[in-house]
Amino acid sequence: MFDINGGELIVLLVVAALVIGPQRLPAYAEQLGVLVRRGRDWITQARTRLDEETADLGVDWEALDPRKYDPRRIVRDALLDEPAAPARRGAAPAAGAAVPRPAPLVGPPPFDDQAT
Repeated sequence: MFDINGGELIVLLVVAALVIGPQRLPAYAEQLGVLVRRGRDWITQARTRLDEETADLGVDWEALDPRKYDPRRIVRDALLDEPAAPARRGAAPAAGAAVPRPAPLVGPPPFDDQAT
């Protein structure tokens, strides 16, 4: 967000400690701690409220997880006439099961003289 690395952060903290001074530094540190706790509580309450309100929608979020989609299966299903059964990760194909392959293209590729 602010694009500050570790070294710059340390320099900023040292400068802030020198400018604020040792008398006021504990009070400011306590205020910062209270602010961080309030922010953490606010985020927790917002997350809890969001979970409660979206629970009534009846959406199966596990089924919509994009990490479950296998691009190989999606492409295979798009190229074949009938979709293949979903394969489990790491499972070997059944013995004697033939994997249908698309027919090879014969002849030169089509030429489009209108293409750029």
